[in-house]
Amino acid sequence: MRLLSVLTAGALSAVLLFFGTGLTPLPWLTWLAPLPVLLLAPRVSASAASAAAFAAWGAGGLNLWALQRDRLETPLPVALLSVVLPALLAVSAVLLFRGLLRRGRVVAAVLSVPAVWVSGEYLISVLGSDGVVWSLAYTQAGVLPVLQLASLTGVWGITFALAGVPAAAAAVLTPGTPGRARLVVGLTVPALLAATVAYGTVRLAAPGGPHRNMALLAAGLKGDWAPVGTPRGAQKLRDMLAHLRALPRGTEVAVLAEGAFIAAEADLPLVTGPLAALAGERRMDIVAGVIVTDARRNTAMVFPSSGGPPQVYRKRHMVPGVEPYEPGEKALVLGDAGVAICKDLDFPGLARENRRSGATTMLVPALDFELDAWQHSRVAVTRGVENGFAVVRSGADGALTVSDPYGRVLAEGETRGRSVVTVAAAVPVGGTSALYTSWGDWFAWVCLLLAAVLAGRAAIGERDRHAGGPAPAPRAPSPTTSSHGP
Repeated sequence: MRLLSVLTAGALSAVLLFFGTGLTPLPWLTWLAPLPVLLLAPRVSASAASAAAFAAWGAGGLNLWALQRDRLETPLPVALLSVVLPALLAVSAVLLFRGLLRRGRVVAAVLSVPAVWVSGEYLISVLGSDGVVWSLAYTQAGVLPVLQLASLTGVWGITFALAGVPAAAAAVLTPGTPGRARLVVGLTVPALLAATVAYGTVRLAAPGGPHRNMALLAAGLKGDWAPVGTPRGAQKLRDMLAHLRALPRGTEVAVLAEGAFIAAEADLPLVTGPLAALAGERRMDIVAGVIVTDARRNTAMVFPSSGGPPQVYRKRHMVPGVEPYEPGEKALVLGDAGVAICKDLDFPGLARENRRSGATTMLVPALDFELDAWQHSRVAVTRGVENGFAVVRSGADGALTVSDPYGRVLAEGETRGRSVVTVAAAVPVGGTSALYTSWGDWFAWVCLLLAAVLAGRAAIGERDRHAGGPAPAPRAPSPTTSSHGP
């Protein structure tokens, strides 16, 4: 019976995680995913709780396996590590929750799960090479009232809520939880969640501002890396120029995809000449992704409507093992428009830098891996909410997405095959204020401190218990529990 409880809880959480996270998540499942394992944890031994948590998060994390292995061709040890690390983080959170709850530290137990999870996400984002691309927060990118929390706390506040709500439910539903603690948690957590939704609703009701007419153009590369100096590359350039000329009069900005053109240094005039001329002719700023092969540069070239040579931005964050280019070092903000390339927006610090430099719109050439079209575009959308800017992201082999400073997707398209896809939208350019821009990752640091304090408290309590110190708080017996094993 005990083994069946462990297997059932692990399997339920695994299924909820598999479909509630990943590349195309069902957002309401994310709130439920940790609950079965957290309900199990105080009723079984530490080893059984650990096994259930590790199995659930390990199996749930397989929803990224096709992207990691098939599209990114991530080495097997690295792909396995991307599954094992979240599973180990889950084990840490579940064990801390179990230990505190069994000693009657109900509020501490509830806080421990989100504190540990946010701390882990933050440390991985700082120490790893992928930024914050795999945060749980992006599962709520379509739940706009919840997404507004990012303007205060970054993604960390959303992750905290996603882990904290099921922890609170598990604590309240655990037999033996003191009535007063059950009442405090049962009233406080829903009130905080309601306040979050109310804040988001009020923020979404803010009036709009000035707009500019913009267009996004992208074609699926599908491995079509023909340099512009070849017949196929020259044809691609002619096709894109024809689509640019066909844009409606009054289009003020056009954003092309990352790698829209491939050129050796000597062949760059074949790209820059026609695009500069067209920008001046149509009085339209053009942002084009250009990869310079022999110089190992992945760039976004901005051709101003006033004519003249382009401004050049070099991508600062590369996809490990995929992009053999030399990273750039500087931001590029032209008036109220910042420029970034694809993976750059996986890093919140880069987005904040652009906003602090005056960007109220981000123009983003991008290149995805088809499977991650929705997920990776929503990473960029979330950066916009964090900092109060609109995002115009043109993704080859992915999504073309325009979002406002509140995360509302104003227009969207998807590349299919190698034909050019065009998306047009009136883009709000006034921006809005966001505490996160000024304060940065303050909430993540609060969670790091909280996790350390709670872990220290649990360790002291465990030491006292083994030394014959204060007895643990009483808890109701359960037919499926044993202090020595599952």
